[in-house]
Amino acid sequence: MATTKIRSNIYLDKELKEKAKEIFKEYGLSLSDGINMLLNRVVKNRDLVIPKELDIEPVHRNDPDYDAIKKAKERYKKHPEEYVGFDEIEWD
Repeated sequence: MATTKIRSNIYLDKELKEKAKEIFKEYGLSLSDGINMLLNRVVKNRDLVIPKELDIEPVHRNDPDYDAIKKAKERYKKHPEEYVGFDEIEWD
């Protein structure tokens, strides 16, 4: 069965993209191949591939924090200037 491919525009960190592109190239993969491979893994496992040290879990509708996260996302859409990116957080 043939796979149907579509073009998709996504925003990537410029340096991260170039570094990932070089790593995928070492394995004979294009950036598109590498991203598709990672997306396939997420879909197959129905889970994000997140380093364990981040200790992030998925949030479902029945989780106690679901409403708080939903409100935070809505507020972010209205006031993105009030938030910092994950890579901007200063860790101890």
